[in-house]
Amino acid sequence: MEGNFRGRMLGVGSPVVDLLAQVDDSFIEGIHGHKGGMELVSPEVMAEIVGKLGSTTVRASGGSAGNTTFALARLGAACSFLGKLGKDDDGEYYQNCFRELGGDCARFKFTFDRASARCVSMITPDGERTMRTDLGAAALLSPDEISPADFAGIYLAHIEGYLLFNPELAQKALASAKEAGCLVSLDLGSFEVVRAAESMLHSLLTRYVDIVFANEDEAEAFTGQKDALHALDALSACCPTAAVKLGAAGAWVKDRGGESVRIMPVRAENVLDTTGAGDYWAAGFLYGKLRGLPPVACGEIGSILGAAVVQQIGAQLPEAVWAEVQERIVKVLAR
Repeated sequence: MEGNFRGRMLGVGSPVVDLLAQVDDSFIEGIHGHKGGMELVSPEVMAEIVGKLGSTTVRASGGSAGNTTFALARLGAACSFLGKLGKDDDGEYYQNCFRELGGDCARFKFTFDRASARCVSMITPDGERTMRTDLGAAALLSPDEISPADFAGIYLAHIEGYLLFNPELAQKALASAKEAGCLVSLDLGSFEVVRAAESMLHSLLTRYVDIVFANEDEAEAFTGQKDALHALDALSACCPTAAVKLGAAGAWVKDRGGESVRIMPVRAENVLDTTGAGDYWAAGFLYGKLRGLPPVACGEIGSILGAAVVQQIGAQLPEAVWAEVQERIVKVLAR
């Protein structure tokens, strides 16, 4: 989608190849762990699950920062990605998907020691997703491999919260982005991330982050309170821009020193799978930022993308849906 962007964006996180499968409840009962949510598994367990699924899986690019970055690339933004892949077929597949969108693959890191990260997303008839992930090569990215040089020429660096499970890596990525002069956004990722990073998160947000995204659970974990506006104020006190996503109820956005702005939701007629909903909302918001739009317009575009992706299986949109998304964005831009 052509337009005047302020500069190139860089996604930073784990490049994950998603394997999507529609299954019944009996299949979930036959694998270790509970239905719903995500659990990390070994390569051996991953191979066992994939073997049971056979040819029923559909392969797609994924990962939190990956979903956001790929969506931005599809909307015409100049995008790069920083993360580690294996030297294997999945690694080639991930790069090819990004190249097809015009993405720059020059900042990927590689290893021969582990296979590329994979996530099996098993979707039951009730629409619930059960995920098992082998982080593989992505988990081998080390702080020593990241420097301000990786962020050279980047206007906006978007960092996924899951990096906070590795505090040294997250610290190095955030500090390097800020040293390079980037605008820095951070998606908190999950309430487990917020709890795990509790001792350092306030400091990291205050020192390095310009835009922070949180959903209701993450906001509650950060503040200890359920009130979304209280969380918005707390996050805004740390970062120049804060957004608290409320799912089907929309979102709240606030620039430091400004008023809290309510973002109304875009109605999703048929919710099939919430995979990537928060990532796509962030992509829409950052698209607006890259175009120099005010917070309310950024949030509206976020809601457009979030509503679109929950009506698909997996975090991919068909071309016809992208056309509808772009028509809606044009209307926002025209105001």
